[in-house]
Amino acid sequence: MSERQIGQLSFTDELVSDAARANATLQRVSALVDWNPLEALLSGLRGGSMGAPAYPAIALFKALLLQQWYGLSDPALEEALVDRLSFRHFLGLSISDPVPDHSTLWRFREQLAKSGLTERAFALITAQIETSGFVLKRGTLIDASLVRSAVNSPEPPSIPPPPDADGKPGSKLVRSPLDPDAAWTKKEGKYFFGYKAHVAMDQGSRIVRRAIFTAANVNDTVPADTLICGDEDTVYADKAYDSKARRTRLKALGIRDGIARRGNRWHEAGPWTVRRNELISRLRAPVEPLFALLKRTYRFARARHRGLVRNAAAFYLALAAMNLKRWTILHPA
Repeated sequence: MSERQIGQLSFTDELVSDAARANATLQRVSALVDWNPLEALLSGLRGGSMGAPAYPAIALFKALLLQQWYGLSDPALEEALVDRLSFRHFLGLSISDPVPDHSTLWRFREQLAKSGLTERAFALITAQIETSGFVLKRGTLIDASLVRSAVNSPEPPSIPPPPDADGKPGSKLVRSPLDPDAAWTKKEGKYFFGYKAHVAMDQGSRIVRRAIFTAANVNDTVPADTLICGDEDTVYADKAYDSKARRTRLKALGIRDGIARRGNRWHEAGPWTVRRNELISRLRAPVEPLFALLKRTYRFARARHRGLVRNAAAFYLALAAMNLKRWTILHPA
């Protein structure tokens, strides 16, 4: 299948190039990021309708980043690509190149989600940010936040579900046929239906270094060890992540333990533990604005799609856009 040859500048393009570069943020992103590893990663994805020359996958991936930063629907993104020279310049399109239509953008997003490459693209971008020295690695803040399902939830169970086959407390609560991957959980006495976003954020730079997207009924502590990067000085987390095994693992890795302690029926938390937990709570507080940004600015207050695969892809794409924006704004020139 042939691929469109884009970005071949004409005399007219040269005349408008200054206008195209007027968006300093996009120009800065283009200068900071080495797109070659991402281009190689995405090269197998097809960016065109049947029979038409395909757009380069890296151009379409950049278009999805624009969509994240500017809060555009697929049709609105198509219109913006027609009208905005800075958007064309960011994608590598000349003024005479046709822009991808909204159906092409939708098909590419579907391919990207099904391929599982969005998480790897997020990792490649984050690795570049870390290599630049922007990530300080003094501490990692681990936390999770619930994300409501895109569909209306079924009626919550009135009684606890039966135990699973392994004898553990039941997790197979009522599912929705419209979104079978979403699940119920209970938080602060209230039932919640949807998904859960797990993140590990660098304390100083506030770059998200690792992330996992699961159904809501996955306990916070389950993916916690995967979120530990291994090269940070300290790991900070709330009491939900406290376990003897995790404390032992951190010690073996030479990482300071900043996980809040929880008491139990035999040992109540003493004054020293309470004070320690308060200090840890203040240190890990910057992770909360991250979730607020994800939900308000990047439109993740509610899941955008049905199914874990599509929503996980949207999650990693949003985090990649967030990391790039922060790096662009705060990275020294």
